[in-house]
Amino acid sequence: MAAKSIAVLDEHELKDGQMKQVDFDKGKVLVARLGDKIHATSAFCTHYGAPLAKGVLTADARIVCPWHGACFNLCNGDIEDAPAPSPIHSFKAYIADGKIHVTANPDFTLKENLARPPKLSTAGFDAVGKGTVIIGGGSGAFQAVESLREHGYKYPITVVSKEPHAPIDRTKLSKALITDASKLEWKTPADLKIKYGVNLRAGVTVTSVELQDRRVILDNGKDNIVYDKLIIAPGGTPRKLPIPGADLENVYTFRGVSDAQKIDGVALEGKKAVFIGSSFISMELVTVLSKRKLASIDVIGMEEYPFEVVLGKQVGAGLKKFHESQGVKFHMQTQVEKIVPREDNPSLADSVVVNGEALPADFVVMGVGVAPATEFLKGSGIELEKGGGIEVDECLRVTKLPANVEGVFAIGDVAIYPQAGELVRIEHWNVAGNHGRAVGKTIAGQPQPFVKTPVFWSAQGQQLRYCGYAAGHDDVIIKGDPGEMKFVAYYVKQGKVVAVASMQNDPVVSAASELLRLGLMPSPNEIKAGKDLLAVDVSSVNSLPKIV
Repeated sequence: MAAKSIAVLDEHELKDGQMKQVDFDKGKVLVARLGDKIHATSAFCTHYGAPLAKGVLTADARIVCPWHGACFNLCNGDIEDAPAPSPIHSFKAYIADGKIHVTANPDFTLKENLARPPKLSTAGFDAVGKGTVIIGGGSGAFQAVESLREHGYKYPITVVSKEPHAPIDRTKLSKALITDASKLEWKTPADLKIKYGVNLRAGVTVTSVELQDRRVILDNGKDNIVYDKLIIAPGGTPRKLPIPGADLENVYTFRGVSDAQKIDGVALEGKKAVFIGSSFISMELVTVLSKRKLASIDVIGMEEYPFEVVLGKQVGAGLKKFHESQGVKFHMQTQVEKIVPREDNPSLADSVVVNGEALPADFVVMGVGVAPATEFLKGSGIELEKGGGIEVDECLRVTKLPANVEGVFAIGDVAIYPQAGELVRIEHWNVAGNHGRAVGKTIAGQPQPFVKTPVFWSAQGQQLRYCGYAAGHDDVIIKGDPGEMKFVAYYVKQGKVVAVASMQNDPVVSAASELLRLGLMPSPNEIKAGKDLLAVDVSSVNSLPKIV
């Protein structure tokens, strides 16, 4: 369909630093003003379709989704931050006769066509040469591919994944217990091949890396791939507690589609479930399963409240209250002694013993964290830190390598990287995605230090949103009531607000992520005095000297 020019607003209806969703033919567009310049883009986020007009606009031309932290460049629609899987359309916008006009192909303004294809066409790919090999098929790998191509990388890209499918939206596994990988894939294998020039080696295990020869060894030597650049992104391996009964057949960990299929198959009406661990993976699955009319759901945790280590006691207490209202029973400040097998079938768990009490179980889920999946790197020359992580610099290059070895990067769950003045390893799906975006840009020839604010979200009856890094926080300021699932929590460390969590207060966390990025977060005293994050000007021309 040919492009049309349509007057969408009177000029005076759009102020500096403001954005609005407007009708365009049968679709919608987003229009925004920065100073005297008018911009127009797709109206919806390419992640889950959130209306971008309800998000946050900054004077340095960033549009932040109100839901999950995806960010786009207002001027050209490019992805700025994960978890956006695709860029958005950018349309011509101008003022004439007192009206704001947008010129666009009407088809591209429909919600089903909100994403635009990558900039680099398949004709631009060079199929020969070593190129980049990515070990792992998760969020970091997918975003690295997207970023490499968006930033003009023309050489071969090979993704090696032990999983039998293309990279998926892994968050939906625990948040919705979706069991069909084809419904979770960001791009089909065909799309990755045709549109992105990616050689996807699915269902293949990397067993070692030969750094001097720049070679990745597959399946104990059955095959190998040479590389120019290597991205190590294997993710994590779920931990199991070293207790009797941990290896019984109906004791599950949770990471991939096959795990979701197993739990989905046993979590039937009338069954008894026991969860070991009271943080995000466990409690997201509890949220899903509490709707399935199970006979009982017991949760065992080491702290006083679920989520306490990350979210603090007050928020943890509020979330505990919600889950108890759904019939969940908590056993907190305790540890598991053992898992007892059935008398009639010793391969299956019958109960979980806590403080001498046996909790009946038709199945058990261990949600006790993950370890970096780096066993295959032992003996490679890459030095692994205690716990299995890999130390990297600000551009996510591996720092501890043999002499004369370069071009090796590590991202996601395995990377120990600089964040807020510390070397940290953060197991957030979105951090892995943004790691991939930064590394893609660096390998494509534009070195990009990783400077993103960590963002995550969780389905807990309402959507919990969080940004920042607050390990070891020393105070929490609460506005609202966590017990009513409607609040904003400000996490304070050494006199500064370093993280923000919310429920039913969008787009506060999106605004907070930008304020943290820009160094404009109000002080704890200002927050206590009633300062509203949404009232801090980061979008008008007047705010520009503060943020650039």
